[in-house]
Amino acid sequence: MDFKHLTLGIEEEYMIMDPETRELRSHEQKIVEQAHRIINDKVKAEMHQAVVEVGTQICANVDEAYDDIKLLRKTIAGIANELGFSIGASGTHPFSKWEKQLITDHPRYFEIVNEFQDTARSNLIFGLHVHVGMENREIAIHIANSVRYFLPHIFALSTNSPFWEGRNTGFKSFRTKVFDKFPRTGIPDYFSSIEEYDNYIKLLIKTNCIDNAKKVWWDLRVHPYFNTVECRICDVPLTARETITLAALFQAVCAKIYKLRQQNLNFMIYNRALVNENKWRASRYGIDGKLIDFGKEMEVNTRALIYELLNFIDDAIDEMGSRHVIDHVHTILEQGTGADQQLKVFEESGQLESVVDFIQMKFLEGIE
Repeated sequence: MDFKHLTLGIEEEYMIMDPETRELRSHEQKIVEQAHRIINDKVKAEMHQAVVEVGTQICANVDEAYDDIKLLRKTIAGIANELGFSIGASGTHPFSKWEKQLITDHPRYFEIVNEFQDTARSNLIFGLHVHVGMENREIAIHIANSVRYFLPHIFALSTNSPFWEGRNTGFKSFRTKVFDKFPRTGIPDYFSSIEEYDNYIKLLIKTNCIDNAKKVWWDLRVHPYFNTVECRICDVPLTARETITLAALFQAVCAKIYKLRQQNLNFMIYNRALVNENKWRASRYGIDGKLIDFGKEMEVNTRALIYELLNFIDDAIDEMGSRHVIDHVHTILEQGTGADQQLKVFEESGQLESVVDFIQMKFLEGIE
C-alpha cells in the first residue's frame, strides 16, 4: 500500500532560561533573529518572550524528520549558549512564575491577551505538535475521527510537566490543565464530514467567536491551511529521541486507520466525553495508571493498552519504515516518561534547580 502522502512535520516549543538563576528569561527575539540566518523560517517567536518555537520541513519519513529536529535543537542551543542563555524542553518550567514573563511585541499576541486576559498571560506552556500529511481534507476528517481514541495513549507517553510555579502538582502533565482554560481546546467532537466541520468553523467566524480557523486549539485538528492531521496533545519531550518516537507513533496510527479505510473497514468511533475520561487519567498518572478500554467496558493498566496499541499498528509500522524508532516506546515504558524522570531527580535532590539542570542536560542527548 502506498503511504507516501503520509509525510511528517514536527513543531517543538523550547524554554529560554538564565543559566545562573534557572528562571525563564526573555531573549528579546535575539535567538530568533540569529536563527533566521541559519535555518530561515524554521524558527519563530511565541507569545511569551521566553519561548522559541521551531518547525521541521515537510519530511518524507521518520529518519528525515529525526535529522531535522536534531539539527534544530543543536542550532537553537548553540545560538542560545553564545548569547548567554540556557535552553530546555519541558511541558512547564518547574518554578518560574508566569506573572514575571514578558509578552512578545506583536499585534496578534496583544489581541489574544486583550481577549483572554490572565488565561493568555498564564499560558506559559511548551508543547509538541505533529503533522501527518493527507491526500485530501475528506480523508483527513475521517482519520481524525478515529485517531481521537488513541490520543490519551500517546499523550501518556509524552507526559513531561509535573511541576508548576514551584509546586509538585500531582499531575504527570500539568501543562494540559493550564491550557484547558482556553476555549476550543481538548478532545475534538466527531464530524460526519469535512463539510460539517467547515460549517462549524464558518459559524464561529460569522458570530465573531474567532476570526480564523487557527483559533481552534483542539488536541487533534484537521489543519485549516495544510492537508494534514495535526496532533497537539503532547508535552514537548526532554529529548529529540522521544520526540521522533511520539511523532512516528502518531504517524503509524494514522497509517493504520488509512489502511483500514482502504479495506472498507473502520475503527470503532467513541464520543468525546468517553475519550476525555482517558485524557484525564493520562494527565494525572501518565503511564502509571489505568485507562478505560471502552470496548471491554473496564479499566486496564495503561502500559498494557499501549502494548495493545503497538500490536494494532504493527503491520503499518514496517510499511512506514519506522520500527527502529517506535521500538523506543519500550524504553519509555521501562525508564519512565519525562515527568517520571523529573520527579525522580526532585526526590533525590530536593531541589527544583536540580530538575532544571537535568532538563537542560537532556536537551541535546543523543545529538552529535
